Amino acid sequence: MSAIPMAQIPLSAPMGGGSTLSRKHKAAIIVRFLLNEGADLELTNLSEENQSDLTYLMGEMGYIDRSTLGEVLMEFAHELESIGLSFPNGISGALNVLEGKISPLTAARLRKEAGVRVAGQPWQRIKTLSISDLVDLLAAESIEVSAVLISKLDVDKAATLLSQLPGDKARRITHAMSMTDQIGPEAVDRIGLTLACQIDDRPLRAFNDGPESRLGAILNNSTIATRDDILGSLDETDADFAIKVRKTIFTYAHIHKRLKKLDVPAVLRDIDQDDLITAMAYATEGDIGETSKFLLENISVRLADLLREGVEERGKVKLTEAEPAMAEITKTVRSLVDLGDIDLIVPDDD
Repeated sequence: MSAIPMAQIPLSAPMGGGSTLSRKHKAAIIVRFLLNEGADLELTNLSEENQSDLTYLMGEMGYIDRSTLGEVLMEFAHELESIGLSFPNGISGALNVLEGKISPLTAARLRKEAGVRVAGQPWQRIKTLSISDLVDLLAAESIEVSAVLISKLDVDKAATLLSQLPGDKARRITHAMSMTDQIGPEAVDRIGLTLACQIDDRPLRAFNDGPESRLGAILNNSTIATRDDILGSLDETDADFAIKVRKTIFTYAHIHKRLKKLDVPAVLRDIDQDDLITAMAYATEGDIGETSKFLLENISVRLADLLREGVEERGKVKLTEAEPAMAEITKTVRSLVDLGDIDLIVPDDD
């Protein structure tokens, strides 16, 4: 539709006659009325052509009389009432409606066959990615694009992402951010669309967590002998993977390094006292001994004395008795972390 020249519209007098208006004029009237009433309209879902037409019309129409407004609103209301059910337009719209209702594998196959991308705001989708996914995304991107992406993230997430990047790359990205002031909104939108396309092109994963996280979770619940045997074997066959797995493992021996002192009372409140005594009676040396000492030093003197008395009365404890007790303690710590009640200290890469 060609834009209507402003000179052809008498701005000094109201426009009348709702029946003589085109559907696009009427649509512009409806949009102006809804915006005036405070409605939150998702006009970004319209095509660029429709958005342009709407903007031109709203800028050129001037004003209309009350009877014409009433006539247009009544026609609009009548059309809404006459609609029994509306279906999405095209395969892309259908897939968006069925998001989460059909299997991801089927949805991905249909999108690929139809040649459509996931709809929606690309930057909103990018902002929901995990830190690890963002790191992978930036690995193949230029410093300039990386600077734009980080600029679009929330401050906390951007800071976390920068801390996960190699130091040299993080410094170059932050320097490049000083040049993003000259980038126009269209360029930023194109960058967002390009990044979103890369997200769509990634192959589907059968597992949400990486292999090191899955194996680490299994070893967390394994016996010490099994865990040491598997890690020793990995050291010989795949040393890099073994390092990654070790970073995900959290056992009784790690508590004194990872648990914050202020969180010790909250953790011990949820643990059976017999398990505590059993674990501490066995864990007296090495890293496990340091954990027992750490727990006793960060609770009330009264409770610490009770536990020490219990340990003394319990005497010598076998490994087969201590392992379930220590596993129960670490399980409690991990559950509190998952609930968001406590945070563990993140170990340095070194």
